[in-house]
Amino acid sequence: MKVIIDTISALDQFAAVCAAKLQLVMNQTGLVTVYLKGDLGSGKTTFSQHLLKHFGFAGNVKSPTYTLVETYELDTLSVNHFDLYRLDDPEELEYMGIRDYFVVPDQEPAQGLRRALLNVVEWPERGQEVLPSPDISLCFSFDGHRRTVTLDEAADTLTQDIAQTLQENTDVAIQ
Repeated sequence: MKVIIDTISALDQFAAVCAAKLQLVMNQTGLVTVYLKGDLGSGKTTFSQHLLKHFGFAGNVKSPTYTLVETYELDTLSVNHFDLYRLDDPEELEYMGIRDYFVVPDQEPAQGLRRALLNVVEWPERGQEVLPSPDISLCFSFDGHRRTVTLDEAADTLTQDIAQTLQENTDVAIQ
């Protein structure tokens, strides 16, 4: 399935639907991993900014290109935003303790709310031997006029839920 992103409004609507559907998965599993693939300038970081906004983060979302990871703490959610573009060797991820980022810590829920973990990974192919499989993979492309996001068919149920909600509740075009 392909989503046509021809305006910032369409990107924001797409991010809002993804946030809602990812939250449903996190409510069940406590952990969601999203891969963002695509060339430089295709919209991965901008999508991440909008996604975090829809999870309630009001601050500045920086590209973690030089730090590899930026962590954002919300009331019931931790978000790790990875950008592996500058990674030379996947083994570097082991040195930074990458596996610890993909485990929901045991904890008592604050005020009955379960804490969840969202990992958003840009350029996941650079750490493929080390990273866990994603719950969904989004591939961004830009042809000079509009952006297209191809949703991973392997995440069949999640992809279908996103597509159905986009069709029923937004004006975002789907192919």
